[in-house]
Amino acid sequence: MRKANTKRKKGKALTIVNKQDSNGLRAALVKNGQMLLPFLDLITQSQQAIDELIDMAGRATIEALLLLSAEQVAGSKRQGHRKAGRGDVLWYGSQAGRVSLAERKLRVAKPRLRTRGEGSKEVEIPAYTALQDSSRLSSRIFEILMAGVSTRKYERVLPQMAETVGVAKSSVSAEFVEASAAQLKALMERRFESIKLLVIYLDGIVIASHHVLAAVGVDESGTKHVLAIAEGASENQVVATSLLEDLVSRGVDAKQSYLFVIDGSKALRAAINQVFGQQQPVQRCRAHKMRNVIGHLPADLQAQVQAVMRAAYKLPSAEGISRLKKQAEWLAKEHPTAAASLLEGLEETFTVNKLGLTPKLMRALSTTNIIENPNGTARRSLNRVARWRDGEMVLRWAAATFLTAEKRFRRIAGHQELWVLKAVLSNASSLNKLDPKEASA
Repeated sequence: MRKANTKRKKGKALTIVNKQDSNGLRAALVKNGQMLLPFLDLITQSQQAIDELIDMAGRATIEALLLLSAEQVAGSKRQGHRKAGRGDVLWYGSQAGRVSLAERKLRVAKPRLRTRGEGSKEVEIPAYTALQDSSRLSSRIFEILMAGVSTRKYERVLPQMAETVGVAKSSVSAEFVEASAAQLKALMERRFESIKLLVIYLDGIVIASHHVLAAVGVDESGTKHVLAIAEGASENQVVATSLLEDLVSRGVDAKQSYLFVIDGSKALRAAINQVFGQQQPVQRCRAHKMRNVIGHLPADLQAQVQAVMRAAYKLPSAEGISRLKKQAEWLAKEHPTAAASLLEGLEETFTVNKLGLTPKLMRALSTTNIIENPNGTARRSLNRVARWRDGEMVLRWAAATFLTAEKRFRRIAGHQELWVLKAVLSNASSLNKLDPKEASA
């Protein structure tokens, strides 16, 4: 079996193996099958459930490892001599202990070692110290909760073992608070000097009575990165400005040109102007725009107007804008609110057309769907929370869900053609064709 880690003291070394060594362990057990016969009898006679059997075997194995580890430190324990030992280290009976497994903590009998003499002190057992590491437990609990298991139901996903401890709702919640706080801290300390961003998406999500603004970036290879989150509505310019200034402080170059894709909020546009300048190209989300327009229309007109808008977005910018202005004129008499919504920010719904991007890139960069997807993951996870205590709790959960979603991110559609966007963003004359005053009007 391949060694994963070996700790040497006086005497024979204790080797810790990893999951890849399971084949060797299984072969050894089969070869020495006599030791499994008592277990086989228990199973065939239905005297003990299989999960309890595995629990017993696992506990016995861990306790045997603890004894081996103690022997490395103190030498063999001679039967009948409680304080036998090696050198200055003595065996000193045993005591109850607990070790961290992947999803729970388990009670075990732990041998005790102490030093000789008047100033006797407890001596560490290396294997027990290693198994005390609770970071694996926090990590696994975090994964289970993100997969959809609430703290109230957590106990149901574990084998029902009489001596399993550390899975009460309060324990699970405490572990999750620790893990999600670490996730939030890591997210808000990310650096971006080495990431060559081309696109920055900004959109908001409502969690209970709290608003969270999120930023997701796309680099030159098409890879997506969760950049930051902030508590506060996207309609709040102060919050949006603070989030963008934080990105700059963490390495996003404010002098570089990016394509910003936003949900249509004027506050977001104002924040971009303040932090990155008015010359930045901004694409308003077409999906948001269509939802806003048809939301003001009767059911019998919604499909027709939506089809007209989709067709117009495929045209060159000047022709598409002209078509939608005519559509707004047609709507103005009977449905003035829908017409006003269609005209509001109309120029910026055609930014990707004006930049001369390829059809694939235009589809990928004309909506905030890239950030809407992690928002959907967040909503499904967050809907299981019964009570939100404060904004800090909201941010922890939001960070956890966005970073969980990030693990499944794929590169954007048309990523092979991002060189076109890079070339356009590097060409100041191309960007000057976009009138920021007209776009933000």
